[in-house]
Amino acid sequence: MGGLAALAREAGHKVTGCDSGVYPPMSDQLRALGIELIEGFDADQLSLKPDMFVVGNVVSRSHLADGTPKFPLMEAILDAGLPYTSGPQWLAEHVLQGRHVIAIAGTHGKTTTTAMTTWILESAGLQPGFLIGGVPLNFGVSARLGEGKTFVIEADEYDTAFFDKRSKFVHYRPHTAVLNNLEFDHADIFDDLAAIERQFHHLVRTVPGSGRVVVNGLEESLVRVLHTGCWSEVRSFGAAVSDFTAAGEPHEFDVLYQGQTVGHVKWELTGVHNQLNALAAIAAAQHVGVSPEVAANALGHFENVKRRMEVRGTVTRAGGNITIYDDFAHHPTAIRTTVDGLKRRLQPGERILAVFEPRSNTMKLGAMKAQLPWSLEDADLAFCHSGGLGWNAVEALAPMGERAQVANNIDDLVAQVIACACPGDHIVCMSNGGFGGIHLKLLQSLQNK
Repeated sequence: MGGLAALAREAGHKVTGCDSGVYPPMSDQLRALGIELIEGFDADQLSLKPDMFVVGNVVSRSHLADGTPKFPLMEAILDAGLPYTSGPQWLAEHVLQGRHVIAIAGTHGKTTTTAMTTWILESAGLQPGFLIGGVPLNFGVSARLGEGKTFVIEADEYDTAFFDKRSKFVHYRPHTAVLNNLEFDHADIFDDLAAIERQFHHLVRTVPGSGRVVVNGLEESLVRVLHTGCWSEVRSFGAAVSDFTAAGEPHEFDVLYQGQTVGHVKWELTGVHNQLNALAAIAAAQHVGVSPEVAANALGHFENVKRRMEVRGTVTRAGGNITIYDDFAHHPTAIRTTVDGLKRRLQPGERILAVFEPRSNTMKLGAMKAQLPWSLEDADLAFCHSGGLGWNAVEALAPMGERAQVANNIDDLVAQVIACACPGDHIVCMSNGGFGGIHLKLLQSLQNK
């Protein structure tokens, strides 16, 4: 929604926005664009008299325990019969119409792969528009209209709004669709994996015959999606028998297209997951005329996305520095791949301290708590913020024994980490929220220790 607001502002509209607890980097970006941020959803915002209310999917018709509406502004809009629409619908009608849309879908890696694809097109001189659920460091903003024909968009499978329960991505009508991976997630709106697969197939149904579907050949779930029906050109990546494959380590590898070497990537990113993201981006860019060689060269200058293994600070110690990272990982698979990617770059004697909060709706419900010990297998120590959970994190992490600690508030969690931190440690803080400013608190505590 923040990126959408930026696009509307760039298009010449006056834009305001309201939310609860807006946090950086999006809050900083919006204020820099001159977009007023209003805390809360009070009905008196009707006095702003906008031409259109664009409603995000955080808004619902739910009520508090005392019977008052949780979102009084929405109730006032409905009572007054004022015009409103969803974010994806507004995008489809005012931004995406007439563009070659490249939609990046998947349980994991959407933001990073969208940023990679956009950077490749930018490097090739195509001046793409984009909307990304994060801030790519190569651009410094999460959205722009762009001067070119192409528009790259992060395509989320979460539902659109309280009045439109379809996945967001069915609104985008892509000419190029990337299906990066597909696992169970969003337990608050999907009953099972089959329900998500059905939504992915709805996306495939919208791709024209002249379009391209780029699919991860390692994912059985995506094989099922395509077997349900596909009417477009398909290009695969990742599996041993795929159109696009990689040879080499994740930080430096050759790109092969149908068995022939067509490019070479050398960059600072870690992890097999980013190698797969790169192949997906290269395959998508090829569909709009960018050669794999040019795409691979562009990725050598890709600077990643804020909150994707972003170094927030380093504390100098005799015997080795202590580095603190911020990462958006919140699904067990994403946590595992993030930790694995870092482990591959460690020097002898260095450790990984994984600090995380199960904050997503799926994790709060406890739907994946049994996978947490598996996701943290490669971490030397794990620290869990359990505040607000409806399940017992101590029990869930019991298989890890003394390697795991749990705290129900941020200050206690910081104290636990500081007590264990040693020179040479890499402290990875993982959350899809602001995590209570834990990164700065850890840095200050380490500097004061």
